[in-house]
Amino acid sequence: MRFLFLTTGSHVTVYAIAALAHAVRNAGHDVLVATNEPLIDAVETVGLPGVSITSESIRHFLATVDSADEMVVTGRGLGRMASATLVRLGELAQDWAPDVIVGSSMSYAAGLLAATQGIPFVRHIEYLQIPMAEIDPVAEEELTPELTRRGLGGLPEPDLLIDVSPPSLRSPPAAGVHPMRYVATNPQRRLQRWAYTRPQGRPRVLITSGTHHRMLAGHSLRRLAEQLTAVDAEVVIAAPTRVAEEFGSTADDIRIGWVPLDTVAPTCDLAVHHGGATTTMAIIAAGVPQVITPPNTHTRAIADALSDFGAAATIRASDQADHELPDVLATSSRELLADSRYTRQAQALAAELATLPTPADIVRTMETLACTRRECRQSE
Repeated sequence: MRFLFLTTGSHVTVYAIAALAHAVRNAGHDVLVATNEPLIDAVETVGLPGVSITSESIRHFLATVDSADEMVVTGRGLGRMASATLVRLGELAQDWAPDVIVGSSMSYAAGLLAATQGIPFVRHIEYLQIPMAEIDPVAEEELTPELTRRGLGGLPEPDLLIDVSPPSLRSPPAAGVHPMRYVATNPQRRLQRWAYTRPQGRPRVLITSGTHHRMLAGHSLRRLAEQLTAVDAEVVIAAPTRVAEEFGSTADDIRIGWVPLDTVAPTCDLAVHHGGATTTMAIIAAGVPQVITPPNTHTRAIADALSDFGAAATIRASDQADHELPDVLATSSRELLADSRYTRQAQALAAELATLPTPADIVRTMETLACTRRECRQSE
């Protein structure tokens, strides 16, 4: 069978669907990942075949929306991107006819293409607290001409809805949601022994703000790291090369550079970060408590959900002066390291994820779905 994956947004959505796409390939099926040109490099780095369906990034489509409401901007922007890619996707479907279409949560073109082709549509909720109930109606309104042209009264309902969130943190679930275990997938690199082993007799703290967000400037980042090493913690700063170069020389108990989170997170006792979706999920899967300083509405929702569960502390950067934020983060980090309740709650979430069906299990469900749909078409 052929499975066409559609992703939108950022590198996050590519990394989030990669585990399922690899499971599909490992089951003997063909896979293509269709995405925006700026994300093709992310598809390549996780070892999947990619096809560009638009030269523009998601930011281009969001920038065309004149509104102060974040959900309106997101919904309309995503709707406009879906509309702009449908012709290219139709051509792709003629060249490489898929049997199943898997769309990331905000890939509205996935449902429309599946409806046009008469094949199953799988919607993949790739991370925590996605406000679909708020964004979907806006995208639907934006896509009204496309829906009318296809004789559709609204956005197509998925034949299968996958959610990788831990059940305890899940937003009110849609009917028929299929849980799936989150498997962290990110670009890899040759490892040194320290990256996959725990330090002896001292805690390890991971600090990261992903690849596209600067949680702390160079001096502030160094101040946070030095305050943590002052209480005998080893610090690992997962950061792009440019950030490591700005940071400069390090002591023996501070390591900085690009490291794969799926490997280093399980060796840590605490993570301090910005609340990015795949960063958060990788750390949840590792059973590690978190200190989160979220920069926007979605990351605040993620941070609040984890804090309410008792597996994290949320530090709102907007409530702190820039020069105070490193000190506040350091204080919160010391508190979480000293309080085992946060670790117990974090490990409880990891245990929840471990009980969920694997991507391989979901592949079997999708195979059954595709075969059933094919039999239905043949009998008509």
